[in-house]
Amino acid sequence: MAEYVRPAIAAPPFLDDEGRPYGDRRADVSPPEDWYSVVSHPERFAPLHTVGDYLIEWLVDEFDAVTEESPEVAGDFLSVPPDAVRAVRVTPGDEVAAPLTFVFTSFPGIHLHAGFLFEDRYPSCGCDACDEEWESTATELERAVGAVVGGGFSEGFAPGAELPVSFRLERPDGWRGGSSRADAYPAELLARVGPLLTPSRAWAPWPRRVGR
Repeated sequence: MAEYVRPAIAAPPFLDDEGRPYGDRRADVSPPEDWYSVVSHPERFAPLHTVGDYLIEWLVDEFDAVTEESPEVAGDFLSVPPDAVRAVRVTPGDEVAAPLTFVFTSFPGIHLHAGFLFEDRYPSCGCDACDEEWESTATELERAVGAVVGGGFSEGFAPGAELPVSFRLERPDGWRGGSSRADAYPAELLARVGPLLTPSRAWAPWPRRVGR
């Protein structure tokens, strides 16, 4: 996103109980098994809410898009995050461009929905073994949003395939993609959107505001 610049965020360094910075605690050593069931200092992800707010503000400033903030828009997700505290849908002015829905959680973190079926969460886990920190997590969120608004997002549905639901995000650092089983989605949802994604659908770039 050439026009997007992350705001300066005054966040203290987040350290574990032994004084080690998150994101640099594992080195080349496999984490202890019990780290996978522990989430220490989740407050280290609080700056993600600031990044999410700024992304939404940037989207409506730069693009022909409108926002809707209400608990109901969290229903865009297959399952509403149980710790959701805010939900904001940003809809571009062209129906061939994919809408985005942000859910802010008390964890704290952000869940993102795009198009018909794509969903992701930031951080992806948050456990001590994953050793995530907010800055690289924010970068992943920004790259996903940038791919969607820049026309680098596509979804596909291949009935009969072992993993029929797929997505692809074209990003400045390359691309990211994945696929999943049909039974991960309600049958009525796939019946409704599947024909629109067969064999794949490349969503269009978001329209710019006049003068941008």
